[in-house]
Amino acid sequence: MTRILLVEDDTEIIKNLTKFLQEEGFWVKAVSGQKEALEYIGRREQEIDLILLDVSLPDGNGFAVCAAVKANTKIPVIFLTASGDEYSTVTGLDMGADDYIPKPFRPRELISRMKNVLRRRSRPNVVLSLGDIAMDVLSGTVTKAGKEILLSALEYRLLLIFLNNPGIVLSRNRLLEEIWDAAGEYVNDNTLTVYIKRLREKIENDPQNPNLIHTVRGMGYRAQEGE
Repeated sequence: MTRILLVEDDTEIIKNLTKFLQEEGFWVKAVSGQKEALEYIGRREQEIDLILLDVSLPDGNGFAVCAAVKANTKIPVIFLTASGDEYSTVTGLDMGADDYIPKPFRPRELISRMKNVLRRRSRPNVVLSLGDIAMDVLSGTVTKAGKEILLSALEYRLLLIFLNNPGIVLSRNRLLEEIWDAAGEYVNDNTLTVYIKRLREKIENDPQNPNLIHTVRGMGYRAQEGE
């Protein structure tokens, strides 16, 4: 059974929407404010399949809830709001919301949009790419321009982190936290430098002038094709 967290302060909407969703076979938990929503998500993250989220909440707003959800979980979020202005729509989508439905909405349309979001999330992206590098996460293979290249367990884990965070500056501390036990061995700051060098030697056309994994001076590294 698909489990829905409904974050809404209008009691009439809570009553009617909960009843409708339950009749459609969904399990529904309703909370009415930002604080209550964040506390519930913190305790029950693994039990939530989808969040239906109002923008206007009595003790805050849905944008803050969405930002926290997207920073710390993989739970999809659909905004339900009477705010039909372009700013609210863009803000919600920029925060990573998976869909945005203005009130009043047709219940059947809501169900259809919910199923579309859930269907998209159930099909993970199993091939990650950067430039001419492609990683099939199901088979664990990495290719460069169509030809397989061999990576150590730690190099593979390091590349996976970069491919999952394209365009984002990753600090050395974060990389160390992510990979320290990937190969069953201790990794310190010096060995991280070594593994970055080794990975570049395998995936870059010119390791001395990397085009895929860039050093961001004083901050860390960023995976992005070109400068």
